[in-house]
Amino acid sequence: MEDQMTMSHADLVNDLRWKKFPVLNDGFVCLVDCMGDDAAVVQAARVSYGEGTKRVSDDRTLIRYLMRHRHTTPFEMAELKFLVRVPMDCWRQWIRHRTASVNEYSARYSVAIDSTQATAPGEWRTQAEQNRQGSGAPLPDDVGRQLSEDEHHFQVTARQVYQKRLEAGVAREQARKDLALSTYTEAYWKIDLHNLLHFLALRMDPHAQKEIRDYSTAIGENIVKPLFPIVWEAFADYRLGGLFLSRLEIIVMQRLMARSRAPGAPFWTESDFLAVQDESWRSLSR
Repeated sequence: MEDQMTMSHADLVNDLRWKKFPVLNDGFVCLVDCMGDDAAVVQAARVSYGEGTKRVSDDRTLIRYLMRHRHTTPFEMAELKFLVRVPMDCWRQWIRHRTASVNEYSARYSVAIDSTQATAPGEWRTQAEQNRQGSGAPLPDDVGRQLSEDEHHFQVTARQVYQKRLEAGVAREQARKDLALSTYTEAYWKIDLHNLLHFLALRMDPHAQKEIRDYSTAIGENIVKPLFPIVWEAFADYRLGGLFLSRLEIIVMQRLMARSRAPGAPFWTESDFLAVQDESWRSLSR
């Protein structure tokens, strides 16, 4: 395969189109179509139709400026369409991002996809102590093995009940109601680049659930990054790897930097930080 760095954008789109990148045990993401590239973002920002009127380095500077200062409209001028296969519980989080056009596989019209997400024994996680909706450390292997066995039994049983209902003549729309949430669904998902990057910023974050983080990472690293390399560089620098501070946090940092450190100490201490914190924070327990 030709190196992606030397391919034209059109050839790169054709190379990626319908290429399935596996996620979880039987999920995938793949590109269906793409409209626009880095140049489309630059063109929209300049409200110009000339091509090649600026150097690539100028394009990079402009894109980084747009990303850093949150000028979002130019990024909306590019669009991507995907086909995804994802477990229904993960899809519930995904579909909360209401800025995309979606057409999902219908289990009213067709028999539900006969595939479920299987959890390996080492992938079961404890409930996080500080985050009510997050995960903690992995569970012991012996516990994980039993959980995986129970999961497999439950999924097989749920599918058998579903099949028996269909064979008995029950309507598909009703027969499906007790299928496991781990059952895979498929959908076409079309979204502009700005809202896609917002989705990726949230779902690639370490605090996001691992399963949807795997999907967003597959989309970002395998599809968006090669198709929009300059945009992706700016996104990685200013969103994924960037840090946003509130007014109060900036004031605290200014106070801290103005504070003298202990002789020979390379850093300020926790006591230094607590001494300069905002008064409104003192009563907070976390």
